[in-house]
Amino acid sequence: MSEQQRAERPDERTERRVVIAGAGMAGVQTAVALREQGFTGPVTLIGAEPHRPYDRPPLSKAVLLGKAEESAFDIDFEGLGIALRLGCEVTGVRTGAHELDTSAGPVPYDVLVLATGAEPVALPGSDGVPGVHLLRTLDDAARLRPVLAAGHAVVVVGAGWIGAEFATAARAAGCAVTVVEAADRPLAGALPAEVTAPMAAWYEESGARLLTGARVARVEPGAVVLADGRTLPADAVVVGIGARPATGWLADSGIALGPEGSVTADAALRTSQPDVYAVGDCASFPSARYGTRLVVHHWDNALQGPRTAAAHIAEQGGAPAADGAEQGGAQAADGAAEIPPYDPVPYFWSEQFGRFVQYAGHHADADTLLWRGDPADPAWSVCWLRGGVLAAVLAVGRPRDLAQGRRLIEAGARLDTERAGDPSVPLKSAVLP
Repeated sequence: MSEQQRAERPDERTERRVVIAGAGMAGVQTAVALREQGFTGPVTLIGAEPHRPYDRPPLSKAVLLGKAEESAFDIDFEGLGIALRLGCEVTGVRTGAHELDTSAGPVPYDVLVLATGAEPVALPGSDGVPGVHLLRTLDDAARLRPVLAAGHAVVVVGAGWIGAEFATAARAAGCAVTVVEAADRPLAGALPAEVTAPMAAWYEESGARLLTGARVARVEPGAVVLADGRTLPADAVVVGIGARPATGWLADSGIALGPEGSVTADAALRTSQPDVYAVGDCASFPSARYGTRLVVHHWDNALQGPRTAAAHIAEQGGAPAADGAEQGGAQAADGAAEIPPYDPVPYFWSEQFGRFVQYAGHHADADTLLWRGDPADPAWSVCWLRGGVLAAVLAVGRPRDLAQGRRLIEAGARLDTERAGDPSVPLKSAVLP
């Protein structure tokens, strides 16, 4: 009898089985965090791609430009006792039976962690059109590398974070680049107009052409046709118009979904169903700090969330739950420290057009915006306050503002607006007593 078969026989198992659906950053970090937390039961990591689990940020940078062949995680999965099932798609879950359905057959679990990430939004009508690309996977980057190497004319649809990063790489490779954005400015869905206004000039400075207020009517082989009749020559079209949680396969699972189709998780990252957790891009969580439910599609969230989920799973410990019994709870076992609720300060970064852009916090309900520096200069930052309390920071080439600001947001610090608006004053020196 194999170890896998033995692990799946309930009369012979003495430890709970954890199955993780998704082998990206969130899934990998959950598996690693379980071992770090002392969990000794079977851990299985299931990934849809055939590749060894890898990090995604380098795809739009080093991997895309041919400076690196891959970005595989440097993790000894075998040594950690983490079983990998790659090239295996998840298709559904029967929570009552504690079974995950996959393209390779059902996989039983005692605890299931959903870490399927997000999937890019496709451009309507572009399916099957030659030369249309997304940039989300290692295979996507591999298909785009020869496009950049040949210096082709490229049209990028979408001036968001991924669109800007790809345009940066394409210009570095010598491609003629046109970026088409339906909104009246870049990053319209992420930042307010007054903050994104100076960013529009970055495209022209890099040699890229930015067309705002431009909607795509259709994509043809070798061209993009805009709604106003203009035709843009395109050897390749790269679509970057957003991403949504990859949760369509959960439609009939009974697991509650929330904003953007995200899995609704609590402050322990548990879902609405027993023994099921959700981490990373596919999940939303309640933030007491911001008084709302957050969906965060960024690397740092996929790194931090798994530590909370793993702590709760490891804290449960012990033998498999009896049929129908729900394990778990936010309270730690007697004598152990209570596990804090998951409520991070969201953080992400982007490298575009020779600038290092960082953001921390959540500015949606802010009532005050402070500039630190001139946006026409190479380095500047913006602070958002809510009721005098620092809520978010955007830093362009000012990493110290970001580092200090992130700590002040975590601390709920109130700022003196006059001092905080002076770029020569360190943010930490603007804190009110």
